[in-house]
Amino acid sequence: MEELLRTNDPVTVSFVETLMREAGIAVLVADQNMSVMDGSIGVLPRRILVEAGRIDEARRIVRDAGLEKELKD
Repeated sequence: MEELLRTNDPVTVSFVETLMREAGIAVLVADQNMSVMDGSIGVLPRRILVEAGRIDEARRIVRDAGLEKELKD
């Protein structure tokens, strides 16, 4: 798995997760349970990981959805 993006926005996490699943790309949202550690204030970003062999395709999908600013360099 390779990191696609990090964000504190739960709507973005859900949207990108849905985009990846619709494209048939394996996706894992890491650090979701870290909100317990930060007191549920959303300080710690969630990481969206996708299968390494399809990272370029995943980046293209995110760009096409207008979320290019969210992508990890």
